[in-house]
Amino acid sequence: MSNTETSDTHFFNSFSVVLGILIVIAILLFAWARALGHQQVDHQLTEKPQVAALHENVAPFAHEAIAGQDNSALAALAAPQAIPAVADVPKNGEAAFTSVCSGCHGMGINGAPKIGDHAAWAPRIAQGKEALYTHAIGGKGNMPARGGTTWPDVTIRQAVDYMVSLNGK
Repeated sequence: MSNTETSDTHFFNSFSVVLGILIVIAILLFAWARALGHQQVDHQLTEKPQVAALHENVAPFAHEAIAGQDNSALAALAAPQAIPAVADVPKNGEAAFTSVCSGCHGMGINGAPKIGDHAAWAPRIAQGKEALYTHAIGGKGNMPARGGTTWPDVTIRQAVDYMVSLNGK
């Protein structure tokens, strides 16, 4: 029995030493990584482009209104920005079809009737152009309203007329 107790004690002692060494290594790696991280942050904050970018990112949130003070300068910051230029609206139905509609109707994606598939287009065309215009402007099935654009009704109607002309009527 004394041999078994000696073997268990030896194993326990060896295991404790190995575990202790691994814990010390983990602590040293953690400390090294933390020091390296602080060094990088300090380095980034001393570079002028980095500091300028930091101030630019924080600028919208760095302004506070103070009660009893003149806060009129903040009103200019809160004013709406200039409206971006409206996306180019195609000049005709063919250009509209080419730029947007062909994405789905060219390949028949998401259940869109494929251009040239007369069997798929015949029942739609039979409903009349006004129904086609309504579906194109308001959306139908997987197709978003206006095909996902902000084009005016006239452009959408021209695109519908062009697609109908490609399908034989």
